[in-house]
Amino acid sequence: MAKTVLITGGASGMGFLAGKCYAKEGENVVLVDINREALDSCVSEIAAINPNVLGVVTDIRKYDEVCAARDQAVERFGSIDILICFAGGAECRLCNVHGEFQDNPIDIYDFSIDTNLKGALYFDHAVMKQMAKQNSGVIVHIGSITGQEGCGANVGYSASKSALMNGMTKSIALAGAKYNIRCVCVAPGPVLTRPGMAGMKTMLGRAAEPQEIVDLVMYVASEKGAFINGVNILADGGRDIMRNKG
Repeated sequence: MAKTVLITGGASGMGFLAGKCYAKEGENVVLVDINREALDSCVSEIAAINPNVLGVVTDIRKYDEVCAARDQAVERFGSIDILICFAGGAECRLCNVHGEFQDNPIDIYDFSIDTNLKGALYFDHAVMKQMAKQNSGVIVHIGSITGQEGCGANVGYSASKSALMNGMTKSIALAGAKYNIRCVCVAPGPVLTRPGMAGMKTMLGRAAEPQEIVDLVMYVASEKGAFINGVNILADGGRDIMRNKG
């Protein structure tokens, strides 16, 4: 029986790639994104692979819209078996503000925390209601090496990802355990979803291909990853250990 996979940030980058991969495996795919035009295009492309796809325009910062996306997914497919929280990004890039931390408008940091942390929390809360009824489910958070090493400009992004990777992933795993719900975080280093990532150093001397990260996400969400729970997995090409290299 096909599983239903709900992916936030599903109209671009690794979220869209994950949607295509799950569609090829015959799963039901629900793409959530705030960009209607991009979402419609992605849904059309996936529908050519597998007709069991649904796109829901959603502002993940608004809980009522998050609940509406959940309800549409359940109405269409009957369940939500996997939630993957790809939506997010660094505030200075997304808001095109590049000053010093203390000189930047506080609004961009509110935006970052609302998007990168609260958006995932809202979806976890809404979707766990359905997963608890099913007595099963997997939630995959997407962290970042920036949550591990910090960032002097994108403070909101770094703080949000750090919270997501550690306290929130562990807490959701604890909350979901009695309902057979797992929660895991995958934290990439630089990924070639845009050219700027190629310049970030790693021990392997390269950035990750998007497929490498999506493969890991799909593994931990699968039965093969059934014993992985409540942890953050760094997929950073060894970038983090470079700080400790003698």
